[in-house]
Amino acid sequence: MRTLAEVDALAADAHAGQVDLIGVPYVEHVRAVAAGLEPFGEELVMAGLLHDVIEDTDWTAERLRAAGVPDRVVAVVEAVTNQPGVSYEAKIHRIAEDPDATLVKIADNAHNSRRDRAAELPPARRERLAAKYRGARDILWAGVDPERIASILTVVNPALLTELRDGTAPRR
Repeated sequence: MRTLAEVDALAADAHAGQVDLIGVPYVEHVRAVAAGLEPFGEELVMAGLLHDVIEDTDWTAERLRAAGVPDRVVAVVEAVTNQPGVSYEAKIHRIAEDPDATLVKIADNAHNSRRDRAAELPPARRERLAAKYRGARDILWAGVDPERIASILTVVNPALLTELRDGTAPRR
């Protein structure tokens, strides 16, 4: 089985040369997502590091397993990976059925929702993505203990703590 350091290196190699929507090396995004998952154990940190690897690189689930990535990690990565013909909302509902995948997607959503990142986008795209991510939070946060969400947000996007605590987010 791969160690956490080996999975980090795998993610860095897999995303080498890729940049996000604002031109930042993509590996910084997956590492930020993984950092928010540290309270939940090494496998979820690994899933955070790899959450986009099937979707955005030539890696497959089978290749990840063959490389020694734990089965549960690969299953979580598969759960958060886009599937052809599945709408974003349907994907979010599917993710919300898996508690570990939900935590990974909450961390991903939180990082994608950072104001400093969104500020770099054109206004129309920024507004469209903000609405999309808010809608996803309504679904994802509904079934998760607010303290678990808060532990992720504190690391990944503290600005969302207000949304969580002021009642605009759904509560269990």
